[in-house]
Amino acid sequence: MRLPMRLRRARATCEGRSSAYNGLRRAGDDAIRLLPSGVFARSSATRAVFDVSFAASFLFCLGAYLLGSVPFALLLGFWRGVDIRAAGSRNIGATNLARTAGRRWGIAAFVLDFLKGVLPVLSVAWTASGRPAIVGAVPESGGPRIEHVQMACALSAILGHILPIYLRFRGGKGVATSFGAISGLSWMAALIAGTVWGAVYLATRTVSIASLIAALVFPAATFFIHRSSPPDVAIPLDLLTVAVAAIILIRHHSNIRRLLSGREHRF
Repeated sequence: MRLPMRLRRARATCEGRSSAYNGLRRAGDDAIRLLPSGVFARSSATRAVFDVSFAASFLFCLGAYLLGSVPFALLLGFWRGVDIRAAGSRNIGATNLARTAGRRWGIAAFVLDFLKGVLPVLSVAWTASGRPAIVGAVPESGGPRIEHVQMACALSAILGHILPIYLRFRGGKGVATSFGAISGLSWMAALIAGTVWGAVYLATRTVSIASLIAALVFPAATFFIHRSSPPDVAIPLDLLTVAVAAIILIRHHSNIRRLLSGREHRF
């Protein structure tokens, strides 16, 4: 008689725990459904993907722009007692800081500029508890898809770097921040572009040539890597990388003139 009694008690315990778990799960689902428009809403296509409301998308992009506007190279230069706006090439980027304050300070500025590009992109997925690689979800709240919000954040961070509100919209050339932003969207494309940058720099010892060629690699790499992705993700990503490449080329117009005249600085 002892064995059946123990079995009945174990069964009752398991049923009690299962009922409690199911109750908590139902309560969580009800709480999510009660959010009128909420910041995030469950996707009807898959439970692993969330879509983002337009209000939250705006806040993400605003935060990305404000973070992108922080001139880390300039601040590090002040820390070293150098105003890089009046030294070297007078650009507020990591390369000019490396020339005027030392390589390690330039590397530190590059890392910080990289982070202000990648973190806003990744924060969208982190906050929504979704994965950028999971595509195909139909937004339930009518808001934009996570991938589209990430692309908007990437562009906002880049624009923040080249048009910083804190410096009256006079910023840098956006290479490090663009590299970070693309890394958050497609790490494989960023890896390819970074490898090309390193190879070209080692061959020419000219940062501007390496940056220009790497910028042209961005669109080609993303097109090749994401050619099998859904069109509503692949096409905006292709357009974004083309826009980023164009921005970098335009911001390097003075470098292009010096390259053509043979007066570009080597570093």
